[in-house]
Amino acid sequence: MGTNGLQGKRIVIAGSRKTDEMSLIIEKQGGIPITRSLQGLTMFEEEQLEEPLRTFAADGADWVILTTGMGSDSLVGAADKLSIGDAVRERLSEASIATRGYKTSAFMKRAGLKAIVSDDDGTMHGLMGNLDKFDFTGQRVWIQLHGEPAPELVRFLEEKGAAAVVSVLPYRHVPPESDTLALLMKELFDAAVDTICFTTAVQVHYLFRHAAQSGTKEQLLEIFENHVVAAAVGKVTAEALSEYGVKRIVVPEIERMGALIIEIVRYYEQL
Repeated sequence: MGTNGLQGKRIVIAGSRKTDEMSLIIEKQGGIPITRSLQGLTMFEEEQLEEPLRTFAADGADWVILTTGMGSDSLVGAADKLSIGDAVRERLSEASIATRGYKTSAFMKRAGLKAIVSDDDGTMHGLMGNLDKFDFTGQRVWIQLHGEPAPELVRFLEEKGAAAVVSVLPYRHVPPESDTLALLMKELFDAAVDTICFTTAVQVHYLFRHAAQSGTKEQLLEIFENHVVAAAVGKVTAEALSEYGVKRIVVPEIERMGALIIEIVRYYEQL
């Protein structure tokens, strides 16, 4: 692999974190980095956690499903500030725990907890596939999410007989600027972009929701099919693209931003 594998390619960075690092890697490969953050802001809403945390500390749950490492850390940190950290940790140790993603597994190790279920591939579908063999009849389930609800997971648990499903979102995503979305859509339609690097599923959701609202979803899919390469940092983000109908997706084996750029280089070199 040479140092000009992206020569002249216009690579959009859809994330908001480590954009300078990604830009440098793209430039070293001869590419032209373009930052169009579709992430919006991610806001930690500590005040929204007090009631569900106090209820959990008092009553616990039969099952706890943790979907992100940062969100899990934030919940325990918020519990400590409320002086109920020990009670929350005790309730976690009493529950059957399911986890998604390697960062959540790292949280479990730090917390001295063990999961009885984990995902195969970092996706909600992988997690649900492994949960499918368990009986949730009459069970109380507590889910930690990050930024957005997960209606598919909630519906799955309810259909499995769960008596109560409580979703807790430590973080809330704030939509990206409408001007940023409009500019990126114009660049896509003007063939001014070669690749978009998506670093979270949320970025995918915002782009396709904008396209749906403007009546251009089918045109956007045609662009990804024939002109612009969709690149996803990992399986969760790739899954979001697939769910919207994107078929050509570049995904690295290692879920890292640098690995994503290198995988894009390989893709172009193989053409």
